[in-house]
Amino acid sequence: MKKKLLEKIKIPSGVSCTLSGGVLSCTKDGNSISRSVVFPGITVELSGDEIIFASKRGSKKDLKVIKSYGAHLANMFHGLKTEFIYTLEACNVHFPMTLKVDKDTLVINNFLGEKTPRKAKILPTVKAEIKGQKITLSSYNKEAAGQTAANIEKATKIRNRDRRIFQDGIYLIERPGRTV
Repeated sequence: MKKKLLEKIKIPSGVSCTLSGGVLSCTKDGNSISRSVVFPGITVELSGDEIIFASKRGSKKDLKVIKSYGAHLANMFHGLKTEFIYTLEACNVHFPMTLKVDKDTLVINNFLGEKTPRKAKILPTVKAEIKGQKITLSSYNKEAAGQTAANIEKATKIRNRDRRIFQDGIYLIERPGRTV
């Protein structure tokens, strides 16, 4: 059953938003986050201190998309207020690995005794700090911080070995809102 859908999201004080060409940009204190908000059948408008998502003949799928955009915007507003922090820990049983941040990559040396270093991409808005075996990622963009954590975990994925014996790797131990 198709019906008119309307969702209003209030913009917090101190945050300025602009909409141009289907891209919503929110800024506060010099930090800026942009997101594409284009979906067929859904219109997006800025009016005063609200972002309005509307669909004249919306279905369940349109409602799900509108609610998802609302959740993404809530994360954007929260990130502009406080940074999202992910914590990872390097675990090694057999060979001690060394970690180093080189511009926009994390270099992992001596992983399982390998001679060639493994590398993980650090996205532009993410700050990475290494203290011993702990890696702390912080960013005001939740998606960038989460993707960087995933890149680091994926770089140390073990293939063609028994995971019960070879437990070396870099693992996520804490993320925003919960300890893993």
